[in-house]
Amino acid sequence: MSQSESVRKTETIPQWKQEEVDELVDFVENFASVGVVGVTGIPSRQLQNMRRELHGSATVRMSRNTLLVRALEEVDSGYEELVEHIDGQVALVGTNDNPFGLYRQLEASKTPAPINAGEIAPNDIVIPEGDTGVDPGPFVGELQQVGAQARIMDGSIKVTEDSTVLEAGEEVSTDLANVLSELGIEPKEVGLDLRAVYSEGTLFDPEDLDIDVDEYRADIQSAVSAATNLSVNAVYPTTQTAPLLIAKATSEAKAVGISAAIAEPDLVPDLVAKADAQLRSLAAQIDDEEALPEELRGVEAPAAPAEEPEESTDEEDADAEQAAEEDADDDDEDDDGGDALGAMFG
Repeated sequence: MSQSESVRKTETIPQWKQEEVDELVDFVENFASVGVVGVTGIPSRQLQNMRRELHGSATVRMSRNTLLVRALEEVDSGYEELVEHIDGQVALVGTNDNPFGLYRQLEASKTPAPINAGEIAPNDIVIPEGDTGVDPGPFVGELQQVGAQARIMDGSIKVTEDSTVLEAGEEVSTDLANVLSELGIEPKEVGLDLRAVYSEGTLFDPEDLDIDVDEYRADIQSAVSAATNLSVNAVYPTTQTAPLLIAKATSEAKAVGISAAIAEPDLVPDLVAKADAQLRSLAAQIDDEEALPEELRGVEAPAAPAEEPEESTDEEDADAEQAAEEDADDDDEDDDGGDALGAMFG
């Protein structure tokens, strides 16, 4: 620790400052996640509205930067890592939500706002094509002067095409600020700008928290599906895959039984249905109906001849629903499938 830091930490401070530091320490210790937010350029009324919107899920605490630094250093436990983000107009934000939820909430609370002369454009500023709603007059010249394609048409000033009048990073001129104000264009967002969050021993930057939730969820679901298929194909039972393995084994055992024509009670309906389909297919190929029993005359071949089920291989995807549907379809075969056999042999 440098001599200046030692002096600053040990010097006597006024009572009101010490009380403020104590309150800030309590604030930090009472939340699971604490962050630093920038509040530069936020009008007082909008700031109050944002604090109300966050009520119940997050709390914003403002104070002097020197006192914020002192409080974070007194808490220690890693919170001192936030000190480097205490610069300019900032505040602390505390929440018991996770940092990702806090980031999304702060981003959602941002609102459009006009931009003033002298400010730096946060993104490209575009005046869109369309009717400005302004009567013909000198305003058309002001539009053209800032780089917009504008002309008087049908008794009104219209912008004839989308016009980029300033690129991101450039300074807004007085003329452009006036034009944007006249058109009601608010090219910037005002809100609490999250700089960093400390939670459960980890410091998160905004870049770490800015994720696409839907894409992240889809990735997790894809990973779960791939892991399930791998587990089933490797015959590795788990709580999640045991039902799938049983369904797969049942389907494969049934396929072997039907292929080998094993007359088990559970397989008889399937064997009869298979034989009936084969009989109908054969009868349909005989041209001389007199050679057939009366019950088989005029029989048409099945639309989709029954094929012997094949054994599953390790390359097949494990799909529990498909296995269950196939099993149900087999069990629900028409019990009248043996009518033709009965007619021929009975």
